[in-house]
Amino acid sequence: MNYMNLNQYPVQLSFAKDRTYEFVDIYHAHQGMELLYVHEGHGRVIVNQQIIELAPGSLMCFRPFQLHRIQMDIQPEAPYIRSLFVFEPSVLDSYLSPFASLQLYFQRLWKDPLEPQIFSELPQQTILPLLNQYRDRIAHTVQGELRLEEQMFFLVALLHYLKGQAVTDRHTEPVARPKSTASEQIMEWVEEHYMEEFQLKVLAKAVHLSPNHASAVFRQTIGTTITEYLTARRIRQACWLLQTSDLSVQDIGQMIGLGNFPYFCQLFKKHVGMSPYRFKRSAGS
Repeated sequence: MNYMNLNQYPVQLSFAKDRTYEFVDIYHAHQGMELLYVHEGHGRVIVNQQIIELAPGSLMCFRPFQLHRIQMDIQPEAPYIRSLFVFEPSVLDSYLSPFASLQLYFQRLWKDPLEPQIFSELPQQTILPLLNQYRDRIAHTVQGELRLEEQMFFLVALLHYLKGQAVTDRHTEPVARPKSTASEQIMEWVEEHYMEEFQLKVLAKAVHLSPNHASAVFRQTIGTTITEYLTARRIRQACWLLQTSDLSVQDIGQMIGLGNFPYFCQLFKKHVGMSPYRFKRSAGS
């Protein structure tokens, strides 16, 4: 859980940052929406129980608390440079109120699970001037309401550009998605059963593999164990419920399959960096 307190300040923008020597490959989620643009580098993102290829010109949109893992093929001669924009969607939505069709598109991107989240091969000669223009404008704007306005204007402009790309993509022939791999089937099973007591043999039987084979295939493809993935999925759901519901912390532990309450609190603090009680209080501030 990569927790950014967007309740205190609703947007965090990072332009063209070289992550070659700082990149960490972990499952994580953000409190707000996240737009990730790849300037340089090749890899893949694991999200929605799918594996999606990333390349220069790719832009991924992640919804609030959406669990994902980015794997980049980093070498000294193959750097990873990206821009990352994390923001509270309700704040951007208020800026979009004068623009009905753009606001509707944004709300689909924010909430509709059927809306595509990947934009591939965006022409860099178009998108890079947009990023550079607003990066410079924001950098020369003092902190406060004016800076927030400039940041929101940038997100509005970027969203307007993506909306045009989405319309273009809908007029092209759809690419047939290959059948689910074994690892994707495992992630789909976890999505349906993470709130239950976990038994590897039950999962393995559901995907028609032996327990050892299921574990080995998942670790080789996804880069983590099934248990680690399951834990990340449960913690992500706990964060969402703590922020959006009035359920007690103990009830939330039960709902995500962690009926041992002290263990749930310990696991949550390990992954989020604070207790579930403190997270709930900070989310409501």
